[in-house]
Amino acid sequence: MIKRYENNPILTTSDIMPSQEGFVVECVLNPGAFEFEDKVWMILRIAERPVQKDGMISFPIYKENNCIEIKEFKLNDPGIDLSDARIIKYKGDSFLSTISHLCLVCSEDGIHFYEPTHLPTRIFGSGELESYGIEDCRVTFIDGEYLLTYTQVSPNGVGVGLIRTKDWRILKREGMIFPPHNKDCCIFEEKINNQYFALHRPSGIDLGGNYIWIAGSPDLIHWGGHSCIMKTRPGSWDSARVGAGAAPVRTEYGWLEIYHGADHHHVYHLGAILLDKDDPSKVIARSEKPLLSPVMDYEKNGFFGNVVFSNGQLINGDEITLYYGASDKVICIGKLSIREVLASLQSQISVHSGTHS
Repeated sequence: MIKRYENNPILTTSDIMPSQEGFVVECVLNPGAFEFEDKVWMILRIAERPVQKDGMISFPIYKENNCIEIKEFKLNDPGIDLSDARIIKYKGDSFLSTISHLCLVCSEDGIHFYEPTHLPTRIFGSGELESYGIEDCRVTFIDGEYLLTYTQVSPNGVGVGLIRTKDWRILKREGMIFPPHNKDCCIFEEKINNQYFALHRPSGIDLGGNYIWIAGSPDLIHWGGHSCIMKTRPGSWDSARVGAGAAPVRTEYGWLEIYHGADHHHVYHLGAILLDKDDPSKVIARSEKPLLSPVMDYEKNGFFGNVVFSNGQLINGDEITLYYGASDKVICIGKLSIREVLASLQSQISVHSGTHS
């Protein structure tokens, strides 16, 4: 149902300069998207590490005063586990194989992007809660302000941070708004009953799982009224984990959210849910089949293959332009019709409407 841009991918690792000498960009992935200064913008996640030496594995972390420290292990060390390309395990400790920061790029046509020179474009981790970097930023525009919800990563765990800006020149860091383990947070672009709402994804250990939750807030800082609204489905394409994408879209039937789901083979897909217009803690409908699955070579092969993952979109009437990461390596574009997605959910919408008639 999502139509891929014929010239995907639109950005690769070769299009982005490393943040410092001696580093190489391993991944360009999972962008937020927004409009500003009559241009289309993406805020990319850039994953880097040092140029690798023969027989060694090396990776960076932030230390005090936000200085970079390079850690290095021998590949033949019996204490090292490199079974997952994203994680280095060594004698009971876990590290990320790369460190991520955020990078702003802009475009006049929404297809050809470049890093501008008239404002700061790189946002790096800062402080002990971001010592392993920052990732996967969603952007919401509400009350004349851009809200950036992003993943903070450190040995203390994975949580959700908030940055606020009106001009993309002055950034106000609000710190962690959802504590570990939490990620995949997007804030609605309208208040509902005079309250802000956000989707987020805490992860349960032993009890619970990787489910989508909703919370409300009077001020964007203090969140409460937490409710689990969507769980994984055994045997389905979203059996292992689910997580929110960009901010939900308000439609006549309710709030439409494009979310990602993964199965137990670590294949990531995109689907849709519809939330009640006045009470978004109520799920009206949910995709039985994916809207997009990894089938193209650039979606199946990369740093971590068989992944399509979106947390950025633009709305123009009925059309959603979806900016998505593929194989944890490149950036792509997909288009979909709101009417067509709602039509695919129509039987469930009808049941819901009938229940409340």
